Amino acid sequence: MKLGIVGLPNVGKSTLFYALTNAGADCANYPFCTVEPNTGIAVLPDPRLDRLAAFANPKKVTPAVIEVVDIAGLVKGASQGEGLGNRFLAHIREVDAVLHVVRCFADDRVAHVHARPDPVADIDVVNLELLLADLETVEKRIEKTSRLLKTGDRKYRSELEVYEKVKAALEQGLPARTLTLRDDEGELVRGLFLLTAKPVLYVANTGEDNPAGGPLFAEVKAYAAKEGAEVIPVSAGLEAELTGMDPEERAYFLQEMGLAERGVEKLIKAGYRLLDLLSFFTVDLTKQEPEELRAWSVKKGTKAVEAAGKVHTDFARGFIKAEVIGVEELLACDSYVAAREKGLIRIEGRDYPIQDGDVALFRYNL
Repeated sequence: MKLGIVGLPNVGKSTLFYALTNAGADCANYPFCTVEPNTGIAVLPDPRLDRLAAFANPKKVTPAVIEVVDIAGLVKGASQGEGLGNRFLAHIREVDAVLHVVRCFADDRVAHVHARPDPVADIDVVNLELLLADLETVEKRIEKTSRLLKTGDRKYRSELEVYEKVKAALEQGLPARTLTLRDDEGELVRGLFLLTAKPVLYVANTGEDNPAGGPLFAEVKAYAAKEGAEVIPVSAGLEAELTGMDPEERAYFLQEMGLAERGVEKLIKAGYRLLDLLSFFTVDLTKQEPEELRAWSVKKGTKAVEAAGKVHTDFARGFIKAEVIGVEELLACDSYVAAREKGLIRIEGRDYPIQDGDVALFRYNL
């Protein structure tokens, strides 16, 4: 699952990418510093994993992660080829959800493509280009489907009605994700791979002086509320500085600022929710010193056999059962043996929907 960072040039996308992934993306004060998308991994903060590691004492601990892509800045006219045009739009098509970064701070040292920060106007520029690109996609599909009506197959009539509904929404400036569709209609729309159908989280880059927000952040929050989207205030510059500190120095700095956690940690968690993900854990607690404790990311509703296949394909092919216990239930016991004696270890079949926080041991035979 990929999160794509998008926005106008010079709004702090690459700085945020660095803070999220601790990777050294190029950061510079000019448009199109990022041409090819940088890709990195953001670690999901999860205190449960730390507590479970202390409980299990494994040789190795691996957290859940999300792939993050830093996409070049978009400019007005991108849908018609301006700036990086189709290359920019193609990179967005490849991600599963969008982090839309908006500049919410004033600083004469950092150039702005529109002379001054105006977050709502900036959002409108990006969203309009995505809408126009989607409108072109839908119009081409309508043209193709209209020709297929001549075959006399009724399905093309119903398909055409769905595409016309999407077109009408786009022409009104409404993203495809805001449409209410039946399951069969949604399946058709997913086949179009529309840019505005992707879930969006707005990221207000607030600047270092006011990381919690300000008047410009309030404007973005009001805008996001209209389409039911979430917005997270983050000072990309401050977060980049924090990334370069050692853990003790960082903890002291956060304490001095009265912050319980970093802005990027809130952002990663919000991105996890945006992708509709949950975490489960695998560790062989029947062993005195397990080889590895690992957190896995899966979509909500994932069945046990599918989760087993994510751990190893053989686990899915030869799936017998899953021994499952909630992480909090487990941590409340003195040991795995004690949890078993209390009858807390459940035996689940292949169709069991994995729950957030499950600790699972998959049994299989080939």
